[in-house]
Amino acid sequence: MTVFDQINGMPVHALVLHAAVVFVPLLALAAIVYAVVPRWRAKVGWAAVLLALAAPVATFVAMESGEKLRDRMVANGLTGPPLEKIDDHMGYGTLTFYFTLGLGVMTLLMVFLTLRQTARPLPRAAGLLLAVIMVALAAVSGYYVFRTGDSGAQAVWGTSS
Repeated sequence: MTVFDQINGMPVHALVLHAAVVFVPLLALAAIVYAVVPRWRAKVGWAAVLLALAAPVATFVAMESGEKLRDRMVANGLTGPPLEKIDDHMGYGTLTFYFTLGLGVMTLLMVFLTLRQTARPLPRAAGLLLAVIMVALAAVSGYYVFRTGDSGAQAVWGTSS
């Protein structure tokens, strides 16, 4: 048994995927608010930092546990179109992880750079560029967490195409 495989016979993936489904959109929202509403930064900064750490970890654990679940299903004879759906789902999950990791890093960078503004303000152009990058990463992360969840639901519960 590995850490990402099972807990008391239950696939870890089924237990942790909901953390990613919740934390990624919350990070996207917090990052957008932090980036585009400077007067709210003091109120949402702590949440943005916590989510910038939690969302990538949640997506990583979901991704790794999903891989273990796939391996178990293949070992039990899963092939053909159902396996193809799971592989598509895994591809979306990998993209979700990388975009969420990028958003987390950019959010931490933005918070760090704006916290020191009283001593040395961030140049306006740099702040605008970081905000644009954060909003773009938030949108892409939100899109891919949706695609990942939808493809996973279709693989498990959906109808065949």
